Amino acid sequence: MASTHPRHILFTVDVEEFDTALEYGHDIPLSEQIAVSTKGLRLLAERFDALNARTTLFTTANYALHQPELMKRLAKTHEIASHGYYHTTFEPTDLGTSKVALENLLGQPIRGFRRARMGETNPDDLAAAGYVYNSSLHPTFIPGRYNHLGEPRLPFLEKTIWQIPASVTPRLRLPLFWLSLKNFPFALYKQLCLQTLRADGFVNIYVHPWEFTDLSEFTKIPGYVKRHSRDKLLDRVELLLRFLRQHGEYSTMGEFADGLR
Repeated sequence: MASTHPRHILFTVDVEEFDTALEYGHDIPLSEQIAVSTKGLRLLAERFDALNARTTLFTTANYALHQPELMKRLAKTHEIASHGYYHTTFEPTDLGTSKVALENLLGQPIRGFRRARMGETNPDDLAAAGYVYNSSLHPTFIPGRYNHLGEPRLPFLEKTIWQIPASVTPRLRLPLFWLSLKNFPFALYKQLCLQTLRADGFVNIYVHPWEFTDLSEFTKIPGYVKRHSRDKLLDRVELLLRFLRQHGEYSTMGEFADGLR
């Protein structure tokens, strides 16, 4: 008998200052970092609107406070969760201060967290700050970043916090994150997402707004990072979401976490 439980498409966005440029040696002020991310976020939000797709935006408090009206507008449709206070630095106290800042700005509860660059976070600190779920685990191997091949692929309760990992394929644990969307052959990438959606009942993908702008002027950023930017990548996202919608439904991560409970 076929399952009556819907499959969940969790297409999430890490909304942050464009500090990737700094990471690769470009010296750009915070105002430009905010402007680049804002341009990409507006373009991406237009595609979500066209698809009637609800998503989760993991937002640094620093970004949101620089773009309050945009975040208030997006919060009417999408879930807003915390991505820390700043993207370049993290202190355990940022869990609480970012949550409070976003709640005061938006007038709604902030229930989820994702740490910048998928860093580890103490579940006791998350619970103390009042979070329900954490989506900071990427259960794969990324050279130079982390090796989480031994970690669970599926959601699990870590003390009182639901840990909702970013999706990787069932057997080889191929990552389905933003770099895969850019660099895998698109037909293959769609099939890997579908395979994971069918096997796990959900697919959790994340991107960044700055990817959806013209990055050609940032010559120090490697080609594999800025490949398929602007319209090409926007088109990929729209085609992917239209394809997956035939096999599941768009969900916010908060709604997905409520289903786990």
